[in-house]
Amino acid sequence: MNDRMPPLTDAQMNDAQKKAAADLIAGPRKGVFGPFIPLMRSPELMDRMQRVGEYLRFGSTVPGKLNEFAMCIVARHVTNHFEWAIHYPNAVKAGVAKETLDAIGAGRQPLSMAPDEAVVHGFVTELLRTHGVSDATYEAVLKAHGEQGLIDLAGLVGYFIAICLVMNVAHTPAPKSDVVPLAHLPM
Repeated sequence: MNDRMPPLTDAQMNDAQKKAAADLIAGPRKGVFGPFIPLMRSPELMDRMQRVGEYLRFGSTVPGKLNEFAMCIVARHVTNHFEWAIHYPNAVKAGVAKETLDAIGAGRQPLSMAPDEAVVHGFVTELLRTHGVSDATYEAVLKAHGEQGLIDLAGLVGYFIAICLVMNVAHTPAPKSDVVPLAHLPM
């Protein structure tokens, strides 16, 4: 697939795009890459989304390991190679077992997970599958993460679906990586 929305040069950007790019570079991401390349076509949307993403990635009440794990589940759900290539190694580094992630990548239920991962996996997969969660799933996340954590986790799922879909539409290429690309799963 060819990249439908490659990076814009400085000469191609209008003033709003230049400002949005400068703000992104000045923040914790330090650059315009991944979903922000196609989102530059709508600089106000990009600015608002990146602020939401900045909170969810760097300020959420959900521990980083579980955020990375949830991002991998979402990337698998929408077959987004960019986010998979970025967050798979982050999740491994944070302590998620490679076997767990490989099962998710293959579209299978992991054979075993740490208890905190099982709670997040159950919540994220149920939310993606049914667009809601059962009382039991809700209570498990509430007990583990409180109301703010539950909302932060639901927000993370929604945010990552949005940016993954933007990149899927734009055919944003994944970065060079040793991570095995995701195969398309049957619907």
